[in-house]
Amino acid sequence: MHPLHTFLLFHLLAYLGRSADGSEIINGELAPENSMLYMASVQDSKGHLCGGFLISEDFVLTAAHCDDGITHVVLGTHDLKSVNDDNKISIETHFFKSLVGSGNDIMLLKLSKKVSLNGRVQTIPLPTSVMNKKDDCQVAGWGYIKTNGTAVDVLRVVNVSIINLEDCKEQWGPLPDNVICAGGDKTGKGFCQGDSGGPLVCSGKAVGVVSFNMNNNCDYPNVPNVYTNISKYLPWIKKILKQHNC
Repeated sequence: MHPLHTFLLFHLLAYLGRSADGSEIINGELAPENSMLYMASVQDSKGHLCGGFLISEDFVLTAAHCDDGITHVVLGTHDLKSVNDDNKISIETHFFKSLVGSGNDIMLLKLSKKVSLNGRVQTIPLPTSVMNKKDDCQVAGWGYIKTNGTAVDVLRVVNVSIINLEDCKEQWGPLPDNVICAGGDKTGKGFCQGDSGGPLVCSGKAVGVVSFNMNNNCDYPNVPNVYTNISKYLPWIKKILKQHNC
């Protein structure tokens, strides 16, 4: 990546982390109560900061730029007004692939204890290889439903379509090869600031991590939303989980 774009990307991701005060799913709908049981709310002492998703009994995957004073995750609820001590699990440690500015916007959170998988909490599988571009995909989160709107407490979800990476680069300019583009791009559907760290789910697998959009614009100019491509990080993820007996 050109140094200027690396510099701009670093500061964009840093800004998204600071402004991630509520997820914003645009033109979506309420997620069914018994769906997406892997979703995690990554929180600081004040409440929801970013999205995330459970990939093992004691690991949550999220975006690296969400590392802004986070202390715990909330699992097992679609409604953040119903959070209690049973839903909260403290974060033991963080694992980064490398600096966010390099485009590696991905982070593993080791939880302080293993969670019980049940009718309220489940893990989501990761891709085994490169995803099928024809897969039906969704992105979900808590928070605003329009630009400069008000936050919502109940999980929302929206369908998005994958956009060819080369076409995406033509619209954005230089991008890392370890990303997926989906939604945005004049569709009126996708994520906005604060939804960072949540999963792009295609055919029941988490294939991407919400990373960034263009200039905090939830009305979507003619550029797609950008996600970290999880398939590019499978060896790193498996190594961390194996080291911690997962």
